[in-house]
Amino acid sequence: MKEYDVKITETLEKTVTVQAESHDAAEEQVRAAYYNSEYILDSENFTGVAFGTTEEREVQKEQADTMNVLLVKPFMYPQAVQIGCELEDLQKAVGGDIEATYPFNEPVALVMHDEGKFVGKELNRALRDDDGGIYDIIAGDFLVVGLGEDDFCSLSPELMKQFEEHFHQPETFVRMGRSIMALPLPDDMVKKEDAPVKADSVPHKSNPDRDVL
Repeated sequence: MKEYDVKITETLEKTVTVQAESHDAAEEQVRAAYYNSEYILDSENFTGVAFGTTEEREVQKEQADTMNVLLVKPFMYPQAVQIGCELEDLQKAVGGDIEATYPFNEPVALVMHDEGKFVGKELNRALRDDDGGIYDIIAGDFLVVGLGEDDFCSLSPELMKQFEEHFHQPETFVRMGRSIMALPLPDDMVKKEDAPVKADSVPHKSNPDRDVL
């Protein structure tokens, strides 16, 4: 599909009779009278119309609204990604209905599957209080997004770097009595992007009935 600029030219004609000493003098006399509004051409003087294409160019499609955010998956390092801003885009990124939480002082939100633990998603990253104690664990993929005036938005480069470092090391979780301990996943066990999960390199999926915090 292309765009075209088409010029429309309408022609109005009127013949007037004047007395003059020469051809040039007659034209000059009529020209002066025309610019002095002595001759007015209107629809009765219409004689034709012409159409001509003056410009041709490719249509520039408007880019859909997107935002630059951080995608954090279990057993993987965080990834900077660009996704759409619609609800469906967020749901697709986390694999289902979403919920958002705001555990940091910075203008960011964590967007995650709203029932990740209950549907058996892999435990991903721990959330800790000011004393370093674990108060929750996110299950399944989640996003770190910026906060605008009315909605989610792109992370600034500074926030992208800060939260990539915060969630950089994947974690594995071990139950210790009535509590759960989070341990850094060794680098040689970290999954590469889109690589299949190896049964001998990833801890078994936790029982959601027992491990929900």
